[in-house]
Amino acid sequence: MAAHNDLGRWGEQKAAEFLAAKGYRILHQDWKTGRRDLDIVALTPDGSTLAVVEVKTRRGTDFATPEQSVDWRKIRSLTMAAGAYVNRYAIDLDIRFDIISVVGMSDDTASINHIEGAFLPPVITR
Repeated sequence: MAAHNDLGRWGEQKAAEFLAAKGYRILHQDWKTGRRDLDIVALTPDGSTLAVVEVKTRRGTDFATPEQSVDWRKIRSLTMAAGAYVNRYAIDLDIRFDIISVVGMSDDTASINHIEGAFLPPVITR
């Protein structure tokens, strides 16, 4: 498997551990529907909100921060996947879209930034 895939998996694990330490209840990691996926789906510590978390992992920030790579296409895809998740599990909670950026390559040097409510879902018209 490619090194960037290993780095991404490691970053997602670090993000899940970070959320769990903050009291979030991890419901799913790497949840898939068709060609879309959700990195982490969790309940907030008070249980009132479903947090859909996109994890972006980078070795460094020389060119841009990881969260800057979440563009409108990715937001649209995440929104559609979250809709499928909510329908499948009959979720009746507020939903929040977060981004966690993990920068580094080891547990000793990793920096984690959690952006709660990083974006609002777009209005999708038919």
